[in-house]
Amino acid sequence: MSPSDLQEHGPQVTRAWVLHPDIAADRARRDAAPALGEAVALAAALPGLELVGSEIVPLPKVRPGWLFGSGKIEDLGSRLKTAEVGLVLIDGPVTPVQQRNLEREWKVKILDRTGLILEIFADRARTREGVLQVELAALSYQRTRLVRAWTHLERQRGGLGFVGGPGETQIEADRRAIDEAIVRLKRQLSKVVKTRDLHRAARRKVPFPVVALVGYTNAGKSTLFNRLTGAEVLAKDMLFATLDPTMRSITLPSGLKVILSDTVGFISDLPTQLVAAFRATLEEVLEADLILHVRDIAHPDTESQAADVRAILTDLGVAEETPQIELWNKADLIEPERREALAAVAARHEGVRTISAWTGEGIEGLLQAITAALDETRVRREVNLGFSDGRRRAWLYAEGVVEAECQGEDGVVLTVNWTARQEQRFRALTGE
Repeated sequence: MSPSDLQEHGPQVTRAWVLHPDIAADRARRDAAPALGEAVALAAALPGLELVGSEIVPLPKVRPGWLFGSGKIEDLGSRLKTAEVGLVLIDGPVTPVQQRNLEREWKVKILDRTGLILEIFADRARTREGVLQVELAALSYQRTRLVRAWTHLERQRGGLGFVGGPGETQIEADRRAIDEAIVRLKRQLSKVVKTRDLHRAARRKVPFPVVALVGYTNAGKSTLFNRLTGAEVLAKDMLFATLDPTMRSITLPSGLKVILSDTVGFISDLPTQLVAAFRATLEEVLEADLILHVRDIAHPDTESQAADVRAILTDLGVAEETPQIELWNKADLIEPERREALAAVAARHEGVRTISAWTGEGIEGLLQAITAALDETRVRREVNLGFSDGRRRAWLYAEGVVEAECQGEDGVVLTVNWTARQEQRFRALTGE
């Protein structure tokens, strides 16, 4: 379907139903109700869907070929037919065999959690790197499955999707073709990543600390980013509203300039293909001098979300010594009594702040906390520079770390009072 067809006939809408398998072995790890709510929010984040139903399906055990028991399959099948459902979103892993059997039995398209997140990422990615990473992740996912992809969402996005569609022909295409496409994408991605590495290396020479916003998706990172920078990054009450990293410089009340980075939101059970594909994007966090962990403190599953974020940060290799401030965001959504109690708890824990990025509550205190975290211990040293080394001399004066200067026979001797970060960046100017 061409764009003109969409304009003439309007976008098609697929009626969808969300199922969350509540597997007995997983109940201790995560409550079913918040998990279903998150799956519904994921479905709402994808255009072209009309969600007509959602439910938790208790499972004593998983049936290898069908996932659900025969009685439940029959019951669901009749209700799906009555509701004229065209797509069933299953919040969890579904094997290719299970997908094929359920599709034949229910006469609908099945999409598991991984496939759904891939569709959302394909719809939202805008930068060249993001698009390539999503396409690579989608092909890696497709390679393991022998079922035809769902082409409807591809048509809705006008070519942005990668989980099947008119540009992908069929999933049944031989693996050699997919492997060749993966090799081609990796080659293109390596060039883009190399460019990002060059930009990152250039930023290391810039005397501004990097502050990275991290957190569970829809925790309010982009809203906080806009509040602090005055930018207009897309900020909606929607999972994965923004995917591509954004960076802006801000000046703290003390006069210190910092670079604020808004990163992609985390989520539990993120597809392994996307964890690897977006590692380059999330590596912005590894370069950070300070990490702001934004939490949706009003969410019923906030503790589990925070644990997922901490686990991903550890998996990324974030150094333990990197300072972090935990921000309990969306305080405006909590009733006054509980808000006071949370503020009292936060006050007893160093490195925790209660804020509302939407109303601005607690932002002034947050800026003071950022300033304090970046106000490192300074060390006084003497630096010898040649008369021709004007570039590094100018850099030191621009940093405001020079206390005294005297001339010697071969150059100048500067007395500087700087932080470890400033010294490291000064050495990087000449590759020391």
